[in-house]
Amino acid sequence: MFIQTESTPNPETLKFLPDQAVLDRGTASFSHPDEADRSPLAGRIFAVEGVAGVFLGRDFITVTRAPDTDWQPLKPLLLAAIMQHYASGEPAVSAPVEPGAAADVRPEDAEVVAEIRDLIDTRVRPAVAGHGGDIVFHGYRDGVVMLELHGACSGCPSSMTTLKMGVENMLRHYIPAVQEVREVA
Repeated sequence: MFIQTESTPNPETLKFLPDQAVLDRGTASFSHPDEADRSPLAGRIFAVEGVAGVFLGRDFITVTRAPDTDWQPLKPLLLAAIMQHYASGEPAVSAPVEPGAAADVRPEDAEVVAEIRDLIDTRVRPAVAGHGGDIVFHGYRDGVVMLELHGACSGCPSSMTTLKMGVENMLRHYIPAVQEVREVA
């Protein structure tokens, strides 16, 4: 098995690209080992000392290191854990990947929300996935779009710039009703 690694804009996060699919659909985010009970892959990664978070995408794995942890000794251990997982034949997740929380949307905003979701799904999410993360729509109210960042994007020093200068400007350009984009936790 061959696993490529890529740096991300977030220095605390590294992206691993196995030559096999990670998830058939959706994404899964784990910010603590206790959350990884439904993911044999995330469990193996959290077993490596110094791991603070795991994010699974369709074809990549993003690992966030704990503070004061160096990538040099951590990276080979992570590669070994990922290879061990694929050699086991177990699925990345043993329970279905659950969709995010229900979005905060009023019925009268349905048309605007459909446009927002379309732009996020077709333009924003692919770009964010290229950096080892994901962005999830959480709601729209009174011109404000609420989004949640996962993977490499969560805690990234440039995430606010991405949200404001990238996502907000694009949404405002295509959808005049959008006035602002905010991150939710």
